[in-house]
This record gives sequence, structure tokens and C-alpha cells, in this order.
Amino acid sequence: MAEIEREAMEYDVVIIGAGPAGLSAAIRIKQKAGDDVSVVVLEKGSEVGAHILSGAILDVSGLNELIPDWQEKDAPIKTAVGTDEFHVFSETGKNTIPHAFMPPLLSNKGCYIVSMGNVCRWLAEQAEAIGVEVFPGFAASELVYGENGEVAGVVAGEFGLNPDGTPGPNYEPGMELRGKYVFFSEGARGSLSQQLIEKFDLAKDADHQKYGLGMKEIWEIDPAKHKLGHVEHSMGWPLDKDAGGGSFIYHLEDNQVYVGFVVHLDYKNPHLFPYGEFQKFKHHPHVAELLKGGRRTAYGARVISGGGVQSLPKMVFPGGALLGCAAGTLNFARLKGNHNAMLSGIAAADAVVEALAAGRAGDELTAYETEVRTGPIFKDIDKVRNVKPLAKKGPLGVMLSGMDMWWASLFGKPLLGTQCHGVSDAEATGKAADYPKLTYPKPDGELSFDRLTNVSFSFTNHAEEQPCHLKLKDPSVPIEKTLPEYDEPSQRYCPAGVYEVVEQNDGSGSKFVINAQNCVHCKTCDIKDPARNIVWTTPQGGEGPNYPNM
Repeated sequence: MAEIEREAMEYDVVIIGAGPAGLSAAIRIKQKAGDDVSVVVLEKGSEVGAHILSGAILDVSGLNELIPDWQEKDAPIKTAVGTDEFHVFSETGKNTIPHAFMPPLLSNKGCYIVSMGNVCRWLAEQAEAIGVEVFPGFAASELVYGENGEVAGVVAGEFGLNPDGTPGPNYEPGMELRGKYVFFSEGARGSLSQQLIEKFDLAKDADHQKYGLGMKEIWEIDPAKHKLGHVEHSMGWPLDKDAGGGSFIYHLEDNQVYVGFVVHLDYKNPHLFPYGEFQKFKHHPHVAELLKGGRRTAYGARVISGGGVQSLPKMVFPGGALLGCAAGTLNFARLKGNHNAMLSGIAAADAVVEALAAGRAGDELTAYETEVRTGPIFKDIDKVRNVKPLAKKGPLGVMLSGMDMWWASLFGKPLLGTQCHGVSDAEATGKAADYPKLTYPKPDGELSFDRLTNVSFSFTNHAEEQPCHLKLKDPSVPIEKTLPEYDEPSQRYCPAGVYEVVEQNDGSGSKFVINAQNCVHCKTCDIKDPARNIVWTTPQGGEGPNYPNM
């Protein structure tokens, strides 16, 4: 295809992703520099918040730093955490761990139950009010480099490609949005962020990044069972000792509860079905009683990064920086990352305002990296650095991680030094012949639902007349390698039913099918595929899930 000519727009700072990190950076830049610095935020979702999925219990420390008078500005942050419980589930019962026995750093005191999608919508309003340009439905699909190899911008807004990648009759080439600096706040496992990590070898001194697949439903329940501000977390059943993870149930306004389940993606048995584990969880007597008579109103899924400080890549490179979960600043033990995402945006903004004032452009913002690694973000996640690597060691590891967190709460540093993760989540996957097949109950349509029905409650939409955004490095691998060796685990690890192995009618054997229109942009396939053959890329802007209150 001939080289495409595109118009270009110039800004001082270009920000990819209208999540808490990107919007916080944009707001902070304008707060400090005003009209002297131009800022644009690109968001691939149809609107700000459409692709935001988080638990979420919000630690407001980042917001207090950014907008201290957020309550007066009517932020959608109303429900303070009240009661807080932690359970260990067996198949039919539970043991509740007294709150006094929990490490203090896990406390939710002073935090709020929120929809981060709605918080980001509000943040976008604050940003636009002070001069930030926010473009939703504008997917950044390609990196633009300068003469010296620095990141100089992105290509965004390309539409109308045929399935084979050639321009269709309604093709729009998009634009180059160029900046003196470019921030990437795409969330965990962002597609452009991964390209940058590889190109600049940013992870060369870091341990493997580790991930969990988080699945979430919103339920409206019987008002008699609703406890505004009540929070529950659990571990144990239905996951066995070889798979880590846990659940959350948060009671927010209007008789709603967030019901979520996280499966650590370093599980070994390729027959495990994370979505099936989530649906099974809701049939636990304690959970079933809560949800009985209610109705599920929304569903979604997203990976979360949990490697900790030992997995942080270098966060700066010539011309830009990785912000928030794109770098991996989530506190996995607390299941909280939004406050650190906001703090990282603030730190990046402070560094870029200083650089621009000095007449710099296209270099490394080392002041940002220094602040992250010495400031409140590092202090928050450093205390829990061993929770993830210890958790995979079974019940003993969980006990050791609790002891390690207690020590860190009291003395500021973990007791057990720095534990290593060992292998990537893809490498952790075992061969199918070495593990038993697992069976899951048929969904009952009241508490549990099949994947495709639930995906309809994510309000996902993709135009089919475009290139598949789920790329196979080698199309032969799923049938020739991962099917015989691993029973093609993408059939199960995808929470949206994107991947299938079907028998062809002509008797020619199995065929690997990608139902890209179902994709909820969770990125699990980009992480867990044992052959590392699937690459997630962004589809056309505005496509994917349209989460209402996630």
C-alpha cells in the first residue's frame, strides 16, 4: 500500500487514554501552566468512561492532591466505606477473619465505593473547563517517531479499512497528533505501551509483569439486603490451591452491588475456565442469598497488573512516559490502583511543565521517574512487593504474605526482602495432558449466565468490515501447537467467548475462529497465550464495550 499522507496537529503534550492517570496529568498541566501549554487527550472509547472498568474502592489521596475541593465540585464520590469483611470460602460455608487480624495497610477507612467510569467522566469535565482538548472515539493506532528516534506523536482516527487492511470506499486516514512529549496512559497491557517497552527495552531490569483477570457484574438487589457502604472480599472456593484469586462485593447507592471476581493469570491448569469460576462463585450460599431476587444489569472484564515494584519497567523514554497501570503502579494487595494512577499523572505533569519551561522537548523526563520511585507511589506498592509472588505458593504462601504485610505496616519495609515471580503468566501454563479436565455447572439464567449473554450486558460493538484487531503472529499455531499441547486455552481464558475451535463441515479437521466483535478489550489473550502468538491491537475508535457505570 502506498504511503499514506496525513494532516498533522501540533500540541505541547499528547496524552493517550482518558483514564485517571491521563486526565490527572492533563488537569495538572493546565493548573500549573494554563494557556502556555497545549494539551490533548485521546480516548479510544465512544465516550470518556466507556472502557473504564475497576472495582472500585477509591483511595482519595490522589484526588486530594489534584482537586482538593472535589466534594464542592460535586464529584460522583458519595458512598464512604462503612463496614468491611474478609472471608475465606469453603464450598458451603465461610470463615470470617476479624478485621483486627488484617494488616493495617489493607484498611479501607477513608475510602469510597465509586464507578471509576463516572469519576473519569467528571474528571474530563474538569479538564475541558480549563482548556484541555478531549477527543473520545479517537483510537491511537500507530506511533510516530522523530528524526532522532524519539517518540513524536501518534496516528489516531483511522477509519474505513477493509478486512485485508487496504483502504475501503469510506476510508479516512486519520491524523498525526504530534507533541513535544507524549504520555501513554492506556491502562494495563496497553498496545502502544507494549510496543514502547519492547522498542526501548524498558523492562530489561524488571521482573516479569504479572496480571489478574478481573470480571465484574452490577446487580440491583432486594433493598432489604442492601447495606450502603458495606464491603466484602474473599479468597478460597471455588478456586483450588493451584489457582490464585478472590472476590469482591461492594454495596453502593440505589440498592446496587458490584460483584467481582479476580483470577491470577499464572494458573497452571490450561483447562481452567476463569469466567466459569466467577459464575460458580455466585452460587456459594452466602453470595446466592444476597443476589436472590435481584437482577444483573451490566458485565465487563479487564486485566489488572500486579507484579509490584520489582516488575516496574523504566517509565521514561525519549519523548514520553508510561503513566499509571501502563507501567504497573497498582497495589495488588489492596486491589487499588486509581490513586496511584492519579499520582503518576500528577508527577508526569510536574516534570513536563518544568521541561517545557526550560525549552526542552523530546528528551527523557527523568524527574518523573525519580518521583515515582521515591515518592508516595513507591512507598505504597513497596510494602506489598511480596504478596503476589508468595500467593502462588499456596496456603503457606498466603500466611507468609500476611506476615510480610504486617511487618511492612509496622516497620515500613517487607520482612522477606524481594521475592521473584519466576516466569511469565504465559510460561506458567502447563500442558493439557498433565492436568485434569475441569467441569462447570450449566448457567441457570438467574444467578449465573453464559458468556455471550453476559457480553450483551457490556454493550460491546465492533464493525465487522475492518481488519481483525486480534492478530496471530502465525495462523497455524492454534491448531498445530496450542490445541494438541494445551487444548487451546483461549477457548476458556477469554471472558467474552472470542476464540473458538470448530470442526469443519468438509471433514478437513479443526479450525480456529476469532469472533473479534465480542471482544471487551480485557487483553487476557495478549498475556496468557502459552505460545505468545496472539497480539491485541486497537480496533477503530469508539468500538468495544460501552460500560455505563463500571
